[in-house]
Amino acid sequence: MYAVTKEIYFCYGHRLLNYDGACRHLHGHNGKIEVELSNDRLDERGMVIDFGYIGKVIKEWIDRTLDHTMLLSKDDPLLAVLKERKERFFVMDSNPTAESIAKLIYDYARSQNLPVTRVTLWETENSYATYRGT
Repeated sequence: MYAVTKEIYFCYGHRLLNYDGACRHLHGHNGKIEVELSNDRLDERGMVIDFGYIGKVIKEWIDRTLDHTMLLSKDDPLLAVLKERKERFFVMDSNPTAESIAKLIYDYARSQNLPVTRVTLWETENSYATYRGT
């Protein structure tokens, strides 16, 4: 099995509902995503997939959708305020944990027919969450 990994950096804010720690407050991160794509054979160029294409598809989506954006649960009462003030936000079905953000990006890559096998979100330099497809 061949695999390639692309790192993508972006900034985002969030808060966690029903959480007793400091992350219950609005705060931000300089996140790093590692997107791993795999295939059991290489294409005619000798590649799993071109790094530039990964950036075009995934990085451009992250830049448009998640970068410098508040990621909030659909149940967060702050959504109404942000909408009223025309602030950037992205609504998630669940708490915007590192785990659920990694899955969100994995699902997007899959929806674009990319052979993604793993997405890891580094929330800080020493804390990360990984989602692997089933």
